[in-house]
Amino acid sequence: MTLIYGIDPGLSGAVAIIDDRGKILRLESTPVITVKKEKGTKRVYLPQQMLELLKNPINPLATFGGRAALELVNAMPGQGVTSMFSMGRGVGMWEMALAAEAIPMEWVTPQTWKKEFGLRGSDKNASIVKALQLFPSAAQYITRKCDEGRAEALLICEWLRRKHENADINAGRFPRFLAGL
Repeated sequence: MTLIYGIDPGLSGAVAIIDDRGKILRLESTPVITVKKEKGTKRVYLPQQMLELLKNPINPLATFGGRAALELVNAMPGQGVTSMFSMGRGVGMWEMALAAEAIPMEWVTPQTWKKEFGLRGSDKNASIVKALQLFPSAAQYITRKCDEGRAEALLICEWLRRKHENADINAGRFPRFLAGL
């Protein structure tokens, strides 16, 4: 069994783990905590809990092998320096957590994985709808609009699963008649 990890690295992001048949094994929001600062509050990542989310959900001591896709995020016009710095911290923490767990990682841009599902732009509701169409069992995890990070992490997983499934078929690693299963 191959575990497939998808990560939306933002503070409102999530990590999803599916198996090579598309069964959801884990779907959780990025661990963060709200802390007080001089003027108001801010959310910060919890690195130890991020690492724990990457442990094998079937058997934490097993090494089944797996692969991960981490969303490659870029600065957007009008986005503040502070929010971009925070996003960069999150990306770096996820990258290091994957390395610590020896999970091979590849980057995927939002445009690339969204194209696979016919999504455009930043319509978060469209990501939720598509994720629930592909993964009906995700309805227990995606109950509010703010769960869009979970939906996007699932779609990133599915993008990676399809990419490698197609590569395996094209490389002749298993017969074509099994491709539709």
